Amino acid sequence: MAHTTISAVFAIPRLLRDTARNFPSHSASLRLRYSALCYCTINGIMKSKRKTDHLERTANNFRQEVISPAKVCGITNESETVKRLRLAVTNKDFTFKAGQWVDFFIPEVAIVGGFSICSSPGLLEQEGVLELAVKHTVHPPAHWVHTKCTLDSEVALRVGGNFFFDPQPNDSPVNLVLIAGGVGINPLFSILLHVADFHRNQESEGNGYKMGTVKLYYSAKTTNELLFKNNIFGLMNEFPGKITCSFHVTQQSSQICEDLQPYITEGRISEKDLEKHVSKDTLWYICGPPPMIESISRLIEKFGVPIDCIYFEKWW
Repeated sequence: MAHTTISAVFAIPRLLRDTARNFPSHSASLRLRYSALCYCTINGIMKSKRKTDHLERTANNFRQEVISPAKVCGITNESETVKRLRLAVTNKDFTFKAGQWVDFFIPEVAIVGGFSICSSPGLLEQEGVLELAVKHTVHPPAHWVHTKCTLDSEVALRVGGNFFFDPQPNDSPVNLVLIAGGVGINPLFSILLHVADFHRNQESEGNGYKMGTVKLYYSAKTTNELLFKNNIFGLMNEFPGKITCSFHVTQQSSQICEDLQPYITEGRISEKDLEKHVSKDTLWYICGPPPMIESISRLIEKFGVPIDCIYFEKWW
């Protein structure tokens, strides 16, 4: 058995090789470890031409060393096609920055998933949990979430990603413009929640990072596909003028309900919308389909925004 394990470890790609030892030794975690090893062994050094492979797409991204077991402790339907998972994380060394994603290891699924975290780092610190919002697709990890995942299902997580907002207490205040397309809202919602935590700390304790304003532009096909609507409305009401949002729908065929009408624009996010936010103290975060990111980032650069003030995450 020892020889078999050594052979499997040598087959692990570089991005996982240094962390295989971090799986705990109890039986459930061993199954998770075995699943990860089998995936890497079967796929060799991952020269597959499949464009949907999360590990290939993110091979050059930062990854933490810690891989932690986690247990599903909540499942809700965020929309007709998106499930929101709450996961209890057992490893105290597991941390993340607002905007990052996780490698998602499932014992009975050979392919490793990649899902952006949609909760704040503060929730993990306070309650030991994080949340993911997963859209239904035929991709095996997402399909498992929608068809087989139950309360108490055990998985394993590893944090990665170069797309995040993590200011330090003495950093200068900045304003943020967050631009989301479809399920690209996930990492930006995490950032929005993180910003809300900064505002709360300022109001209650008067210390920590002093946050500027945040404007969220969020585009989806229909109002039914605008995730976290009620949460976002709650943040806007809690921090008027500090957190604002403009919702856009591009393929709405039914009547928009009266409560939503003041917040909804039919049509894409426009040049006029974005140009008014240009300033030397503003950072821009974009997440959505690659064509949307490419067109919006080019537009922002045309406004004269420095490249080092524009951050984006492409989710396929």
